[in-house]
Amino acid sequence: MSHHGAMSYGGDNPTKSVLYDQGTEQKCRGSTMGVRTTCFVALGLAGLLLGDAEQVAAAEDLLEKNTLHVTKSTGPRFPDDVFSRMFPGLPPFAPQTDEAREQAKKLGVKGGILDALDNLTDPIQSITNPGVFSPNNPDNPNMTAGMTFFGQFLDHDLTLALKAPLLERTHPRRTTNFRTAEFDLDSLYGDGPDGSPELYDTSSGDIKFRIEAIPGSEHVSRKGAVRYDLPRDAYNNAIIADSRNDENIVISQFHLAMLKFHNAVVDRLRSDSAKGHLSAREIFEEARRQVQWHYQWIILNEFLPLTIGQNRVDEILRNGPHFYRIHDRTEDSLFRSPRRKPLIPVEFAVAAYRFGHSQVRPSYRLNFGPNAGSPVFMLLFDDSADPNDPDPNDMRGGKRAPRRFLDWQTFFKFDDNFRPNKRIDTKLSTPLMHLLGSRGPSPGMPSDGIQSLASRNLMRHVNYGIPSGQAIARVMGVQVLTAEQLAELAPFGMDRSTPLWYYILKEAEVLENGLRMGPVGGRIVGEVFIGLLKADKDSYLVADKNWKPVLPSAEPGDFHITDLLNFAGVVPPLN
Repeated sequence: MSHHGAMSYGGDNPTKSVLYDQGTEQKCRGSTMGVRTTCFVALGLAGLLLGDAEQVAAAEDLLEKNTLHVTKSTGPRFPDDVFSRMFPGLPPFAPQTDEAREQAKKLGVKGGILDALDNLTDPIQSITNPGVFSPNNPDNPNMTAGMTFFGQFLDHDLTLALKAPLLERTHPRRTTNFRTAEFDLDSLYGDGPDGSPELYDTSSGDIKFRIEAIPGSEHVSRKGAVRYDLPRDAYNNAIIADSRNDENIVISQFHLAMLKFHNAVVDRLRSDSAKGHLSAREIFEEARRQVQWHYQWIILNEFLPLTIGQNRVDEILRNGPHFYRIHDRTEDSLFRSPRRKPLIPVEFAVAAYRFGHSQVRPSYRLNFGPNAGSPVFMLLFDDSADPNDPDPNDMRGGKRAPRRFLDWQTFFKFDDNFRPNKRIDTKLSTPLMHLLGSRGPSPGMPSDGIQSLASRNLMRHVNYGIPSGQAIARVMGVQVLTAEQLAELAPFGMDRSTPLWYYILKEAEVLENGLRMGPVGGRIVGEVFIGLLKADKDSYLVADKNWKPVLPSAEPGDFHITDLLNFAGVVPPLN
């Protein structure tokens, strides 16, 4: 979706960062289970959508005002895990002033040049007749609809910035990252069975994740298959290690798939004659390693080549990151914490990795229903829906109802039922220009009145003093977009010094036909991803670089996201 990025909760008065009502208060009072991330009511759309939400500030705010019985989010284990700059020598694209922030906000407004102006009257026609209903928002034939949300899930594994107000200057070094900068699935495993016992189910004798069946789902699912959901408390708060993974149905169901993937790996190890004698803790640790390595394999061998191109992946693997210099000891102060752990640059977190916002569709087919004539289609978000509706007609998270599950065949290429996502270009689907929140809190949504995701992204560029796309392209020695190619920005004074996020969307559109990222965006994303994998002594690239996937797959020795979902048991047959 931070695909992803950050949402913020801080209006004109940053201390009043969450709007809440009695329903919210009651909801939070109910969460007494030691659930870490349940009560961040207004918190985070989508990394994809939002990624680094100000959740802790919001939760603390609620606690102070209401003395609610909630568990605060776990503090960062290492407060020196902050954000960094990849290009510290370059000036900001614009001065860090209220005027520049206002221009950035205007550039991103609903109905403005970034709005695809989709016709939202019919979620089915948005998919079946995009030429008429979304003429400015072309499909990407190379990428399926689910990849966007996998990218959002990755973002939530890497970054969680809890205090990044929209209306004031911000410094990367004063912004703590509450996630480990590793592809280690801390968003899934939390602090492990000892630190996060509420996530785990040990009733089988092994250490598995809790999951819950959706009551009534068998009546609205093909062949009567029972469908599953994240575990929830009495108020529908998801009991997971990162509440942002309940922001929409797709990310929620993908988090569930990862929980079930771990459980399936545990079962496989327990039934293995060579491993069956191991203790529950030993099985758990081996399962976690296998889950992490197969996930990392998909990132490096499927997601990244689709996103930036195989040639760029190969070049960075061969020659190492050139600008994200985490292996250069002379650059430690820039790219590593005092513990020598990698830091995530703001050029990645606030700009480049938000390319996924452009891939989001206005609507999706969630599932096929119980028979051929009854598929479920929904708009991504519809702020006119009643926030208290237990089963609203959009894809917001925080709800459980029989029909709120996915058939993954629409989202990845299992058969001919898959659908594409949108091209990477300077048009965002219209639902992202008016995020939920104006009618009441929704998981992961802003409460500060700035509902356009594009405006939020661009305002952060001003706040963090992020360099222009042109300046970074010159440093990289790659093709620099001309002012003519960015002529639509001339009225904003940004055609020659362009916010990095917009620049990256435009270069993908102009140089790669919107099919993948261009040279600046592709290098930033590729260097950070590969740099992080190479910096992690526990990643398969470092621990066993000749490793090949060992779990069952369509092609032995390879492993795709479709193999993961099949092995997790979340793709019941349609026929």
